[in-house]
Amino acid sequence: MRTLVKLSLIATIPLAISILQLTTRSVPAAKVSIIASQSDSTYGPANLIAPGTKPVMISKQFEFTEGPAADAKGNVYFTDQPNSTIWKYGTDGKLSLFTDKAGRSNGTFFDAKGHLVTCADDQGELWRFDATGRQHETLLTGVDGKRLNGPNDLWMDARGGIYFTDPYYQRNYWTRTTSALDGEKVYYLPAGRHEPIVASSALLKPNGIAGSRDGKYLFVADIKAGKTYRFTIGTKGELTDQQLFTKMGSDGMTLDDEGNVYLTGGKGVTIFDPQGNKLGLIRIEEPWTGNVCFGGPDRRTLFITASKAIYTVNMKVKGSTKNAQKLR
Repeated sequence: MRTLVKLSLIATIPLAISILQLTTRSVPAAKVSIIASQSDSTYGPANLIAPGTKPVMISKQFEFTEGPAADAKGNVYFTDQPNSTIWKYGTDGKLSLFTDKAGRSNGTFFDAKGHLVTCADDQGELWRFDATGRQHETLLTGVDGKRLNGPNDLWMDARGGIYFTDPYYQRNYWTRTTSALDGEKVYYLPAGRHEPIVASSALLKPNGIAGSRDGKYLFVADIKAGKTYRFTIGTKGELTDQQLFTKMGSDGMTLDDEGNVYLTGGKGVTIFDPQGNKLGLIRIEEPWTGNVCFGGPDRRTLFITASKAIYTVNMKVKGSTKNAQKLR
């Protein structure tokens, strides 16, 4: 039986937090494995992670964690999709419930005004929450009058446009059993518009997505094909010049300030340099590592969602992707 802890707004009930908040003294560090690339001489795990650094489990009380995103202060928000909740992991190390009416949100992203935008998988929509988490605005309900497959992950450009992936994963909470669309695509929703455009229909099952710090490139993982591609972003949001980045798919992804790309999957977080060369692996001993982002007040904390748990890793580099529009 699933037990939901209901908190008002983002306020923290002391008793609940005393149970939820775990410290490095009470939780053993997870095993970590760093595997360096033999062919790379410019980048390397030692430049990214201090020797001996281990991922720390913060909590393991959820059903399935996903979609982390950091706000401007470095607080990280993430989803527990089966329980339709969104949680906040504050820079003070405390966990609190942001909303228990999340529309089974998956991927999330903060817009330039500090509002949390989410892929609400329950009805195949895009939502934008207010600062309290009590109210949301529906930004998108479908495409060409048809229901979307299930928006999965998103990234926003400096213009406020939203790129999102729309794979079809049959959910046990849906009444439908087939897609209304002719494929699984990447879409772009221009700011202020209510009808998306197809940005790419060339992938089998697009999933994780993230843009470069300068806004020139968009990385999209095709989890079914086991590949990740890099696209050039056009002046009107169109995607061109599809290039294979690496022969690895991904559930989620993020980038750091040096342009390294972090992909997720069964073994943990795999790090690639900007040219697609493998730098190393942060191994997480969980069945599945779903997503990742940088957070913390200095953006040097790698936050990892993995099955029923969440982890952090202290990094030597800063993150850039989740608030890329604020950096330009």
